[in-house]
This record gives sequence, structure tokens and C-alpha cells, in this order.
Amino acid sequence: MDDRYIFDLGSAFRAVARRNGSGVALRYPSGTAMTYGELDRRSNQVGSALHELGVRRHDVVCILSNKSPNAFAALLGALKIGAIYTNLDVSSPWIRLEKILGRCEPRIVLYDEAGPELLAQLSDSGYTPVELGGDELTSLVEQQPDHAPCVAAVTASDPAYLMFTSGSTGFPKGAVMSHGNVLNFIRWGQTTFDVTTDDVFTNVNPVYFDNSVFDVYVGLFSGATVCPINAEALDGPRAIVDAVNSLECTIWFSVPSFLVYLLTTRALEATDFGDIRCIVFGGEGFPKPRLAELHDLFARRARLVNVYGPTECTCICSSYDIGPHDLEDLDALAPLGELAPNFGHRIEPIDDADPDFGELWLSGPNVGLGYYNDPERTSQSFVPHPDQGKYRTIMYRTGDLVRRDADGRLHFKGRADNQIKHMGYRIELEEIEAGLNTLPYVRQAAVVYDRGAGPVGRIIGFVDSDGDRSQRDILADLAEVLPPYMLPNKVRNVGSLPKNRNGKVDRTQLLELT
Repeated sequence: MDDRYIFDLGSAFRAVARRNGSGVALRYPSGTAMTYGELDRRSNQVGSALHELGVRRHDVVCILSNKSPNAFAALLGALKIGAIYTNLDVSSPWIRLEKILGRCEPRIVLYDEAGPELLAQLSDSGYTPVELGGDELTSLVEQQPDHAPCVAAVTASDPAYLMFTSGSTGFPKGAVMSHGNVLNFIRWGQTTFDVTTDDVFTNVNPVYFDNSVFDVYVGLFSGATVCPINAEALDGPRAIVDAVNSLECTIWFSVPSFLVYLLTTRALEATDFGDIRCIVFGGEGFPKPRLAELHDLFARRARLVNVYGPTECTCICSSYDIGPHDLEDLDALAPLGELAPNFGHRIEPIDDADPDFGELWLSGPNVGLGYYNDPERTSQSFVPHPDQGKYRTIMYRTGDLVRRDADGRLHFKGRADNQIKHMGYRIELEEIEAGLNTLPYVRQAAVVYDRGAGPVGRIIGFVDSDGDRSQRDILADLAEVLPPYMLPNKVRNVGSLPKNRNGKVDRTQLLELT
């Protein structure tokens, strides 16, 4: 088939594998590797096996993954039969995972990493977890033909994956992205970063985190090599750098805080990343002093690219190459740049007298389908274009406040709500507050984000609680409700929380107490 007429991800991957069958698709620090031909055939078999197990078009397949080859084959296999996959965080507490599972109602739960307690919780809740690589599934997979699954055609408008993010109600939101969304994103990534089959992508991002969309899709759907690296499993920051060096990676993508971690621990030296030609970062602001250090180390031989984009719009919608002039002012964040050609936008002004400052709204083929099984929050964030009443055009309200400069570049200026970006994760402070308020001894709770003077901000929780509970006890109890990346850096028991004249918690006063 002519690639110009491919509109679904399963067909797109088969086309890549057909052109590049002997090329390495996945390469691990351990030396394990899988070619495109092998991954294509295996994903065909897994897709057929899932279909035999009752998974149908638009059903949800949950994957508890540690980035094994089997997990990638399952992801691709789900796409090939028109199912919707979602990668889940095995480190999340069961209370949160149960909410996500209840929302997406999976037809099947697959795992290659899950402890006995989690497996028991899944079984007790009515799910029958199936082990990727286990004898039962492996036997079924190997009975399947290695050609494309025989199922109804998948279209560009079909959902491809769900990416769950923090929700202000205390309930995670599942952003739904379509095959067409992702194919458009792939083409943008290939063009923006001049990707070829010679490139080697670092996949240091967790697969349940939206930054991994860049690694998996732009990498694998370009015939490049993707190197899944479980950073948590390696022995410290230097081991991560050594893995990237030995794998001869050419494109790095992570949150800025990951790079800040490597810089502050002095794990990165000018002789490292010898094959890297693009260092891409996004998901939060990069502190300029640390960005200057990175620039000094690598700018002479690699592009440093700041990217921006919400999960609901397929991960990235703008890119900006950092130059020496961007480091003259060490206080301001780097610009978001101009939006990608496949995006439309408007700035909804806070004040009509200042039309270049306000909330950023996005439109175009990368805007997702909404939140899964969540019509109320979908209608709040995915809204009709206010200037177009003659036909249906949907815009996504990002909640990000931006300013447009004289050159048309956008600059991030904060949020219109209580959402933050912490260590690259998008977190609603209300979800942390909701978690604190579930603790039986907490009468009231509030959470603020202290950006401070350091390279990384701090989440600070304040509670009015019964008794003299220690911070350690509160955090231990909260860890039963929230994933590790949402836990506050500090919790203070301050008694009655300060209120403003309207009787609401005064967050400004709380920030002064940090």
C-alpha cells in the first residue's frame, strides 16, 4: 500500500517493518534486541491472540509494563485490532489504580511487572490479569499466524490510547488520542528533528508518562532504534549516562528535572553523550542556570530543544531551539516558540485591553477526542471554537497562561488554575488535597507549590488534624492513596488553616509559612 494512504497506526507500523525488517527496533542496556520484522510478526500474533481472548475494536487493554519486548508487542497488537491501550503505573497505590480501572473498564489486564499483592487486588476486584510472556499467553500467541490480524478496518478517527493524568476532583482523567492524532504527531516529529533510520532514541521516560509518546511513536514509526531504559533499575545517575553512551543514542528526550538531576549529581561530563545530536526537553520549565550548564557542555555539537504541549494534544505542540541569546537573562524561562504547523490557537485574554496575554486554546488534528468515559470534564475542556458558529470546530483549553511577544513567539506565564508541573508530571493540587482529606484524622487540608530559589519546586501540604501526627506518619498514610510523584515534599500540621475575607483558605498566607 502507498504510505500516503495509510491512516491507522497498525498499517503504518507494518509499512515501516516492511521497509526496515532487519533493522533494530528495540535495544536494551542488557544487550537484548528485537528487529522490526520480529516485532511486527510478534505484535501480529499478540493482536490475534487478544482477539481470540475476546478483545474487540474500541475495547480497552490495560498494560502494567516494565518496557519488555512483550509489552511493546502488546501495545502494537492492540492498535492493530483497533483496541485502545493504556499503560499503567505499577507504583501507584491500589486506591488510585482501582479508580482508573473503574473508569476505563478494560476487557483485559496484561502485565509483565506486578507484585503478588497487586495481582491479588486485581483478582479480588474481578479482573483476571494475564502475564505477558507467561506460559498461558505465550502458548496462545505462538498458535497464531504471524500475518496481520484479520479484523475490521481501523480508521484515523478510532481511539489509539488513553493517557491518565491528575484530576482536580481527585479522580484521574484519561485523555483519549486517536490514530489520526498520533500519525500527525509522528510526521511533525520526523520533520522537526530530521529523524532517519540511523537514529537511536533514549526511552528514559516511564511508559505511563506522556513524554514516552515521543520516544515510542517518533522513534519506532521512523525505523529508528528505541532503547528502553528503566532508570529506576540502574545504580544511580552515572549508570544512566553510561547506558546512553554505550547504546550510542542520538536523540534524548526527558523532563528538565531529569537533566537537572544528572547535572547536580555531576554525572554528566562534556565527553558524555558522544553520539547525541538532539537533546530535547519539555513538560516543565528548565531553570536557566542549569540550562546554561547544559548549553556549555553540549551546544557545540547538539541541538538543545525546548518543547511544549499538553497530554490532550498528543504530547507536543511547539518546539524552540535554544541559542546563546536565550541565556542572557537567567531569570526568565525559555520561550515556547511558535506552534507547530498542524496547530491552530487563540489566546483567550484575561483583560480585553491586553489581547496578547491569556489562556492558550488549541485546535487542529492533534487535539484529542476528550476524556474517556467522562463527558462532564470533556465538555469543560474541549469546547466549541468561540468564533466559529457555522460548523463544529473543537478547541482544547490548556489552562496555561501565555504571552505572545512581538515576534509571535509564546512565553509560558503560569496557570489559570491549581495545576502544576512537578518533576515533569502534571499534577492537580486538588488531587493531593483530596488525598489528604481521605485520612480520617485530617479535618481540613490545603496544598501549595513553592517554586523557591532552587532548581526544582516543592509541594507543601498543610493540615488541620487530630492529635500530634508526625510528617512521616502522614506521608506514609498518604502513600496508600497517591503515587510517589504526587507526595508532598513537606507536610505541616498548623491547626486551623488561614482564611481570607471570603472564608476560603488563604494560599498566599500558606506560602509565607513554607
